[in-house]
Amino acid sequence: MGVPGPFPGTPGRPDAPVLDREEVDRALDRLGAEYEAIETSLLALQDHAGRRLLEGADLSGTTKERWAAAERSITDLWSLFDAYTAALEQARELRERRSWPSAEDLAELTELLHGDGVTVPGAAAAGGGPESGPARLSERFTLVGLVERMNGLYARSLDVIVAADAVWSALPARIDLLSAELQRTRSLAHSVGVRPGEHPAGDDLERITGELSRLRARVIEDPLAFWVSSSTGSSAPGGGRPDTGRYDRAARALEDIRREVAAVLDVRQDAERRLMQLRDVLSRADRTLTEARQARGEVLAKIAASEVPAVSGPSAALHEQLAAAADYRRRAQWHRLSPLLDSLEEEAEDELHRARESLTAVTAPLAVRAELRGRLDAYRAKVARHGMAADPLLIERYDLARRMLWSAPCDLRAAEQAVWRYQQATAEALAAPQVEGQGDS
Repeated sequence: MGVPGPFPGTPGRPDAPVLDREEVDRALDRLGAEYEAIETSLLALQDHAGRRLLEGADLSGTTKERWAAAERSITDLWSLFDAYTAALEQARELRERRSWPSAEDLAELTELLHGDGVTVPGAAAAGGGPESGPARLSERFTLVGLVERMNGLYARSLDVIVAADAVWSALPARIDLLSAELQRTRSLAHSVGVRPGEHPAGDDLERITGELSRLRARVIEDPLAFWVSSSTGSSAPGGGRPDTGRYDRAARALEDIRREVAAVLDVRQDAERRLMQLRDVLSRADRTLTEARQARGEVLAKIAASEVPAVSGPSAALHEQLAAAADYRRRAQWHRLSPLLDSLEEEAEDELHRARESLTAVTAPLAVRAELRGRLDAYRAKVARHGMAADPLLIERYDLARRMLWSAPCDLRAAEQAVWRYQQATAEALAAPQVEGQGDS
């Protein structure tokens, strides 16, 4: 409980309760614990690895500005801590004068512990922030207010140190690992001809090399430019994460190049087999076209009144590209061979398909004639099975159709009509006995 009475040395202040001896002792114990906690935090801040890195770094940009403000805050922190220490020591000395302090002692202790009797310079009191308002020569604080001001300065300073240290701990090491991987990929790429100015992937390797070099330098100079504050609005120092966007893009680009180089390596290891397959496919296409041209001559000689499509010759462009591919292989220009083989394999299959279609189109009349011959013979065998081979009409129509189909040149349209008439006569002849039988019944 407090003892009512005015604080000494505070004219105009309304009466306030004066602390009793036990309340004073509890307040001193609490403030002493806070003192130790503050001192421990300040010493830890002083020895923080991130702080030492910031002090020795050649900073720029956002980090330079925020670290300059943080340094001022740390200086102010020690000034406020010194004022806090002096006020606490003064209160302890007053309390230690007597085991049972007098009313005047309790009133003075109450003022020291709860009053705003701690005077600090204006710069330290402002806390180094723009929101502090106009500078003052000095400002008075309670011990509790002084602790709150120190907590604010400490949190802002630690936030800068923790964020910079987190970025420096995360990004440079990862950039160095990626750079080492880049050098290995670069060496392998050069061995297969993927070089700047000769292959797009070689140009990309140079670009990524420059990007990683610039990124590392920027991270070292301005780590806070790569810090993303927490979206949850956390007020904890260092609340956020390093921004790895540029690093991630470089890593993805390098991975794409590694796949490209791997594809070129596969081409080198498999080039001879793929070239042999290409030669085989083009050879089959050429033979098929030759067969189509020969078949066209046969069709023109054996089939009359039929439109036979022309047959083109072998693709000179594809053979030139095949020769270029073989030359690339001899010169170990794998980066040029890779895309050429990819396109050649597709085009060669298309050429073989085109040749087969040409052969099918050219020989279509012969296929029609063969189908008509087969149909005619099938109906003749059917007539023979029914014992009607000697029918004069059927013999006449069969002989007419056969002469047309086995003569050269064969008029397919007329021959088809002749076969159709033979089919009709056969159907009528086979149906006649059945009709008569039905009439007798």
